[in-house]
Amino acid sequence: MIYINGENLALQQMIDVVRGFEKVALDQEGIEKVKASRKLVEELIERGEVVYGITTGFGKLADVMIPQEKVEELQRNLILSHACGVGDPLPKEVVRAMMLLRANALVKGYSGIRLETLQLLVDMLNADVVPVVYSQGSVGASGDLVPLAHMVLVMLGYGEAYYQGERMPGDKALIKAGLKPITLGAKEGLALINGTQCMTALGALGVYDSLNLAKTADICAALTMEALQGIPDAYDERIQQLRPHPGQLKAARNIRAILNGSGLVYRKERDRVQDAYTLRCTPQVHGASRDAINYVAEVVVREINSATDNPLIFPEDGIVFSGGNFHGQPIALAMDFLGIALAELANISERRIERLVNSNLSGLPPFLIADSGINSGYMIAQYTAASLVSENKVLSHPASVDSIPTSANQEDHVSMGTIAARKMYNILTNAENVLAVELLTAAQALEFRDKDKLASGTKAVYDLIRSSIPALTHDRLIAPEIHKMQEKIHSGEIIQAVEQVVGLLL
Repeated sequence: MIYINGENLALQQMIDVVRGFEKVALDQEGIEKVKASRKLVEELIERGEVVYGITTGFGKLADVMIPQEKVEELQRNLILSHACGVGDPLPKEVVRAMMLLRANALVKGYSGIRLETLQLLVDMLNADVVPVVYSQGSVGASGDLVPLAHMVLVMLGYGEAYYQGERMPGDKALIKAGLKPITLGAKEGLALINGTQCMTALGALGVYDSLNLAKTADICAALTMEALQGIPDAYDERIQQLRPHPGQLKAARNIRAILNGSGLVYRKERDRVQDAYTLRCTPQVHGASRDAINYVAEVVVREINSATDNPLIFPEDGIVFSGGNFHGQPIALAMDFLGIALAELANISERRIERLVNSNLSGLPPFLIADSGINSGYMIAQYTAASLVSENKVLSHPASVDSIPTSANQEDHVSMGTIAARKMYNILTNAENVLAVELLTAAQALEFRDKDKLASGTKAVYDLIRSSIPALTHDRLIAPEIHKMQEKIHSGEIIQAVEQVVGLLL
């Protein structure tokens, strides 16, 4: 059981809930804060005070006063009118992350929501009632209004949800899970949808997988180094210490650990003085991406423990403030940065693939197949990697530099953070597939080397690959093998195989 209080939810805890289906409960101190902020909301309504989103309309309609008897209708209409999403549904794990992160923000006690409403969101998460949330429609301010509105629809008995592997109407999903829809009270609709939880859910899952991808990239580089009989001098600790960027230091240390004991790279006879940049500069390139990923991780962890709606309720002071914590700019910039960092891991990987399959550069058979000509070998696998890398270059164009006015120019600067996060998510998958091709081609290149001279770390990777994918002796269908390798990368199986031999990678 993971208790949430809005203050210290960790990235690993989020993964345990979203992917590991760990149960969630509200922290008792958080519960008391939720009750206190709700009490102030009710007092404001009783006094007839003018407070945005509680006794007024929304956005450009903030000056429209709402009579007390219309407050529930206002909140219901807010959700129905804002559920304008289009495109493909988001992956279920992203929606589960949205639910967790929204609950974590609400339990901080600054949103004015009723405890029973918040509890329903937690109960849905624990029962794995996952709303169908469409991926397009958010401009990233005032938060992720459109996707969060689709999440809340199911709480009201509308919309659609996945339950026990089946897509069905929202009210049916609630009934099957033993839950009941609610009627929203004052401020509650706004409290539920006025936040950054869609872009942050994508970002949190993406940065977690990116941290693992950086380690996998080091493994790929080490395997390719042995396949090409590279020169490991460039990874010497003394070189890195003269330019001590943390990521560079870690990447070099990882590669040295994986290559420790290799008879293919640590050898006396050499036919060249130094390697091409894609081998020699791996610590610098991988390291820069690592540092970017770690920066983004800090931003994301701050965001998942932030209150991001408007207005915010301060019961201890008896006051309500309208502000701009819903604005997604911090996440938007971070997601663009993360996308670029991931694209670079794929970029350098594709260039290593080219060196593997190009006989003029590798000294190995063309396209890594003995009987080339009648066989194309891994020729077209490199095409696939090149295609993905090129697509990533387009996706890496920053979304955060764009803005377009909404709500009749009341909301005249928006972040496009959710677009940035969605692009990053696609770049991540593309990068995983590029690294999958590198693992396949590097393992195939080793068929033409003395495998008895492999380091223990690279041998663990080679053995894992060969446990399900045989060496390429003649042309066969390669796509399923790329998919299989991508799954091993995404699941962390590649990293686990190496760490069992060399210890934990940094």
